[in-house]
Amino acid sequence: MNRLEKILLWTVAIAAVAAVGGPAVAQQAHYHGFADQRAWAGLPNALDVLSNLPFAVGGLWGLLVLKHQPPGVQRGLAALFFAGLLLAALCSGIYHWQPDNVRLALDRAGMVPVFAGLLGLAVADRSSDRAGLWTAGAVLLWGPLSVAVWSATGNLLPWGLLQGGGMLLVLGLALCPPRPGAWGIRLGGVIAAYALAKWLEQGDHSVFAWTGGVVSGHSLKHAVAALAAWPVLAVMASRTAVGTARHTAVAD
Repeated sequence: MNRLEKILLWTVAIAAVAAVGGPAVAQQAHYHGFADQRAWAGLPNALDVLSNLPFAVGGLWGLLVLKHQPPGVQRGLAALFFAGLLLAALCSGIYHWQPDNVRLALDRAGMVPVFAGLLGLAVADRSSDRAGLWTAGAVLLWGPLSVAVWSATGNLLPWGLLQGGGMLLVLGLALCPPRPGAWGIRLGGVIAAYALAKWLEQGDHSVFAWTGGVVSGHSLKHAVAALAAWPVLAVMASRTAVGTARHTAVAD
């Protein structure tokens, strides 16, 4: 077990203890009161629903590009990530169609494969394939459990630790060099997209006011969050180009 694997193991253990023993965190009382509730062509909350399309585009694009990558753990984790984006687009669209706690649980469950694939990719890129698979598996277990805990008790802490703690993990991994033979994903781009998306989410009503009611922060949040797929898409495109160039050179 290498040093990063040990740090990861301790991080997960500490987070699990905090999730079980930490203070309960309640969801905001008016969480479903989004700024832009305009309908369009009979579609309620139209922009919050339609702004999930970039997730679907990123997911489909990624799965199409992925077929040019050689088999391996990172390819499998990327497949989970991009398939998760398609699922997240569907579940978030269903939630925003008619926001309530039941649909919110579906929305959050739809995000779990995205987190699992992304965190697994980041760990595999900086630590080891084995650690990447462990991480993805842990998220796939933790995610649904945290959603179930929130649905049953109203305690949002386990979900918050998964989402916020996961991004802190990616931030820490971004400071580490890629391991030899790994994809070399630019994790800083993922962190930047996530940070801006969270800021837009928190400023939902403020952004709606600043834009004169043109677009809300939450709608923009969806589009910006989808940009987290770009660093993975970019590294795959680069690897495909290098592979094509090598194949051409050999053929010549």
